[in-house]
Amino acid sequence: MTPLKLVRDRSVWLGALYLPLSSVLGLAWFVGLAGGIPLAGALTIIWVGVLLWALLFLALRYCSILDRRVIEFVYRVKLGDPYRRTAARGLLGRARVILTDPATWKDLAFQVIRIPLSFGYFVVAAVGWSFCVMSLLMPVIAATGGDAPQVSLGSPTVYYQFDTFWKGLLWMPVGVLGTIVMLYVVKGLGMLHVALSTALLAPSEKQALKAQTAHLKASRARGVDAAEAERRRIERDLHDGAQQQLLAVAMDIGRARSKLSSDPEAARELIEQAHSGARAAIAELRDLARGIYPAILTDRGLSPALSSLAARAPVPVEIIVDVAERPPAVVESIAYFTVAEALTNVAKYAEATEALVRAERTGEQVTVSITDNGRGGARITHGGGLSGLADRAATIDGTLSVVSPPGEGTTITVVLPCSW
Repeated sequence: MTPLKLVRDRSVWLGALYLPLSSVLGLAWFVGLAGGIPLAGALTIIWVGVLLWALLFLALRYCSILDRRVIEFVYRVKLGDPYRRTAARGLLGRARVILTDPATWKDLAFQVIRIPLSFGYFVVAAVGWSFCVMSLLMPVIAATGGDAPQVSLGSPTVYYQFDTFWKGLLWMPVGVLGTIVMLYVVKGLGMLHVALSTALLAPSEKQALKAQTAHLKASRARGVDAAEAERRRIERDLHDGAQQQLLAVAMDIGRARSKLSSDPEAARELIEQAHSGARAAIAELRDLARGIYPAILTDRGLSPALSSLAARAPVPVEIIVDVAERPPAVVESIAYFTVAEALTNVAKYAEATEALVRAERTGEQVTVSITDNGRGGARITHGGGLSGLADRAATIDGTLSVVSPPGEGTTITVVLPCSW
């Protein structure tokens, strides 16, 4: 990594603060373990010792969770929580699960190892950054009469004293070089800390595979439920809509045929009525087909399809689509119906005056967000429309999130992978 990229690296500067400050937690754990373990062991013969052990392990777990969140924020890595799920009841049952969980002992190993490491981080940071700051401020130090360094030159030895402002300027490149070196040191220490954290705080490969398997099973089950609900909806719409209208058309034609010779005028009215019913049935079938998969989405892609939704929306909708390469058809379909459902909710419930739909493809995923300026308060509830959209997205391992503070509008974001 070049020095310029290093200077612009957010994690380096956050790490420069986090690594030395972690010595505070290291000191706390040194005091807690050095004093707490012998005390709890000595008092184990009475109930107070059991309580102290419980408090130690509880502090261990919550401090390790805090470490995970801070490391994830500083270094933008995903550690997750490796703890076993339990339905155990009672203090003894929960204690047994915690003590037999390998993640508990990995947490303890991390906290023990981080005690000397954190003090090492602090010493390196204190010495290195002090030298850099002193070097960069050397003109001021020399001009105010402070202790200025001297350099020995040649043989016999000649000492050059940096004792004036202008001479101090000559020392500043040393401070710049030292700062760059310290940034590389911080980067390396951060990589070491992340490697240690990944080994001891992150779930093991077996746990990750089990979690991924459970997630896939759940998403597939939700997908099956969503498909079954969609099948029932289509069946209901056919039965209550087009089927009834076509039945009325057939009855009108039958009545018109029976009156064709005796009452031509009445037969003509019945034929006109049947014609109107047939047109309504065709429109119903067209709307139903659009609900299954709109033709414009197949023929022209996501941008024109979303524009057609915006044109039919009762509120002004701005469409921004940045999808250079067309995603798979199933991704386009889920994105389309998410926007359709969201705009329907905007019209029915949001009391909004405008909405914004943004769709973009970055790498191997498509992100679609729908934002309105309505009354907010939307949330995902079991059996609700947003829950159905989340289930639809989960069929391809996509995610749907809702941010909707009361009175501040609603933003629905769906992230859909293109390589699933």
